[in-house]
Amino acid sequence: MTVTTITDLYPSRGTTEVSVPRQDPVLWGSPDTPGPASTTDLQAYERDGFLAVDQLITPDEVEVYHRELERLVTDPAIRADERSIVEPKSKEIRSVFEVHRISEVFARLVRDERVVGRARQILGSDVYVHQSRINVKPGFGASGFYWHSDFETWHAEDGLPNMRTVSVSIALTENHDTNGGLMIMPGSHRTFLGCAGATPKDNYKKSLQMQDAGTPSDEALTEMAGRYGIKLFTGKAGSTTWFDCNCMHGSGDNITPFPRSNVFIVFNSVENAAVEPFAAPVRRPEFIGARDFTPVR
Repeated sequence: MTVTTITDLYPSRGTTEVSVPRQDPVLWGSPDTPGPASTTDLQAYERDGFLAVDQLITPDEVEVYHRELERLVTDPAIRADERSIVEPKSKEIRSVFEVHRISEVFARLVRDERVVGRARQILGSDVYVHQSRINVKPGFGASGFYWHSDFETWHAEDGLPNMRTVSVSIALTENHDTNGGLMIMPGSHRTFLGCAGATPKDNYKKSLQMQDAGTPSDEALTEMAGRYGIKLFTGKAGSTTWFDCNCMHGSGDNITPFPRSNVFIVFNSVENAAVEPFAAPVRRPEFIGARDFTPVR
């Protein structure tokens, strides 16, 4: 019997923090690949690690998706489901995972060519949904999420071998510069930061509320912020931000009266299907890291 060994290009969760250059392309397709994203957009994504689109969906569509979000977060059955993550202090729903399976409304959004078409252009292949969720950040104290690279977690705990994954955050409420918006370090996608410390069993139960394992050191974040700077994303409802899986990013608390809600979809290449975790004792549940690699059609 032949055993296939997959080389770990991005060691993490060891005794010390490590920083290594990215080993994978950023733009897996050609900048000239036909699709909803222009050549200029794709080149900017390759350079910066992100792409902002001012109006991906219309105000009427925003209303449809926002109503569906409200329906889900107020449904007692959804609240009781393990796919719902609750704020530690307020006990309000913070996120609902696997929404493209729970809701046909969000399933249609995933299949929308404006959405999945850009993912195919960036990743250069058919794609599947590695993760989807709605995020709710109500005013007056909703907590943020500390600095991290998604790929560090998806590699260590879900088993994604390569950096061939892209996320899109679609705003369903206005993103002000004060209500806990997304922050990214432009260019940070070129460097992989392997975090120190072993992964606890069932780490996902804690990390979805407050990041701990997979958190960079203050020294590393200071160095990266000094090198790359920090960009805060604002925009009207219907605007979107696409960003590479290895971007260093985070968000602050929302202490304003203005809520911030979004739908978040992670597309992974079908040629980068998850294997066993690289630095965790067990896989995370499938509603967080999918094991169904069926292409989006």
